[in-house]
Amino acid sequence: MNLPLSLPLGLPVRVPAALPAVLPAHGIGGREDLPVSLGLTVAGAAVAVVVSFVALGVLWRTPKLHGADAGHPLPGGLARVLDAPWTRRALAALGLLAFGWTLLALVFGRDDARNPVPWVVYVLLWVGLVPVSVLFGPVWRLLDPLRALHAVVNRAAGLDPAEGLWALPARLGYWPAAAGLLGFTWLELVHPDNATLGTLRWAIGLYCGVHLVAALAFGSHWFDTGDAFEVWSRLYGLVGPLGRRSDGVLVVRAPLTGLDALPAAPGLVATTCVMLGSTAYDGLSGSTAWGGFVQSHDYPRAVVGTVGLLATVAAVALLFVGCTLAAGAITGMRDRQLPVAFAPSLVPVALGYVVAHYYSLLVLEGQRALVRLSDPLGIGADWLGTAHLTPSYGLITPALVANLQVGAIVLGHIGGVVVAHDRAVRLFPPRRAVLGQLPLLALMVALTCLGLLLLFWA
Repeated sequence: MNLPLSLPLGLPVRVPAALPAVLPAHGIGGREDLPVSLGLTVAGAAVAVVVSFVALGVLWRTPKLHGADAGHPLPGGLARVLDAPWTRRALAALGLLAFGWTLLALVFGRDDARNPVPWVVYVLLWVGLVPVSVLFGPVWRLLDPLRALHAVVNRAAGLDPAEGLWALPARLGYWPAAAGLLGFTWLELVHPDNATLGTLRWAIGLYCGVHLVAALAFGSHWFDTGDAFEVWSRLYGLVGPLGRRSDGVLVVRAPLTGLDALPAAPGLVATTCVMLGSTAYDGLSGSTAWGGFVQSHDYPRAVVGTVGLLATVAAVALLFVGCTLAAGAITGMRDRQLPVAFAPSLVPVALGYVVAHYYSLLVLEGQRALVRLSDPLGIGADWLGTAHLTPSYGLITPALVANLQVGAIVLGHIGGVVVAHDRAVRLFPPRRAVLGQLPLLALMVALTCLGLLLLFWA
C-alpha cells in the first residue's frame, strides 16, 4: 500500500506504508513527474561523458592512478586508534550485537509489518553499507558477524582462523561472491515473499551456513572474495578517499585511486556486472513498459522476474566483454584478460546507479528502521528509545531527488571513463590508447542514457 503525501512543491510522492510494497520499486514517486526535462537531461549527460573523455585524452597522457602507493598518511594518533586491536574488537563486538538483535526479531518476532528484519536486511545492510564503505573503506570486514564468530570459535579451540582444512583454490576467485550477489538481488527484486519472516529465515540461515562451513574448510580468507557483502563493501570502499597503501599505512587519497590497486582475479568481471546489471534491472522492473509486459502475459511473475534479472546481467556482461575485446583489437592487443583489467571501471558506474535508485529508500526507510528496531518482538516495547520518532521527508523532495539521481548517474559514468582511461594509457600503445577506448566510451554513453531513461520511466 502506498499513501499519498503532498510536498511543498505540490508534486505527488508515494510514501510506502510497509516495506514489502516498496521492494520492487525503490524510488519515491514517478520520475516522469519530476521537475527535469527528459530530452535535455539525457542529451546533456551524454555530452558530459563525451567531453570528459575528450578532456582526458588531451590532458591525461600517462597513468595517474597509482593505487598501491598513492595517498597521504593519516596523522599518527588517528592511524594508531583506527588500527588498534581494541578498535577492531569493538567493531567486531558491535557487529555481533547487531546480528544478535536481528536474530531476536527474526526468530521470536511477529511476522508483520512492524518486524525490523526486512529493514535491517534490505535497507541498513544492503543499501546503507554502500555510503559507509565509500566514506570509511571496507567496513564490513570489521563488522561481519560471521567472520567474528568464526574467529572466536577457532581461537577458543586453539586454532588459527586463517588456516582451514584445505587451501582456498585460486580459480574460485570472486565467483562465490558473484553468485551470492546475484542470489541476494533475486531475493530482493524477484521473490514474491521477500519480506516475510519465513523467507528471511531460510535465506539468512542458508547464508550463515554456507559461509561458516566454507570458512571452516578454507580459513578466514574465504570471506575476502567469497562473501558477497564483504566484496560489495570492499569494491565500493575502493572508490572512496580512505585506504591502505601496499606497505600497510592508512592514507587519504583521491577518489577512484583505490580501484587501481584491485588485483585481477577470476570472477571479478562477473561480480562487477552483477553489481551493475542487477541495479539496472531494478530500474527496468519498475518501468511502465515492464509492468505492461508482465500484466499482458500469463507467465508467473517470479519466472518473468528471474529471466529478466538474468538477461539484464548477461546483457551487461556481454556488452562489457565485447567492448573491451574490441578495444584490444583496435590497439593490437588480443588479450582475453582485458575484461578483467577494465572491470574496476564498472564500479563507479554501479555506485552511481545505487545512489540514484536507492537514495530515497535509504533516507525514508532508514528512519523507519530505527523506529522498528526499538521493538524487535513486536510487543509495544521501546528498548532503544526510538519508537516515538517520526520519519522526516525533508531530504526526499522531488527536486532534490531528481537532481541527485541525475548527478549520480552522470558522475558515476564519468568516474568509469576516468578509471578506464587510466587503465588504457597504461596497457595500450600510446598512439592508440585514446582510439582504443572508443568502444568503451560508446558503452558508457549508452549506459548513461539507459540509466536516465530507466529513472524517468520508473
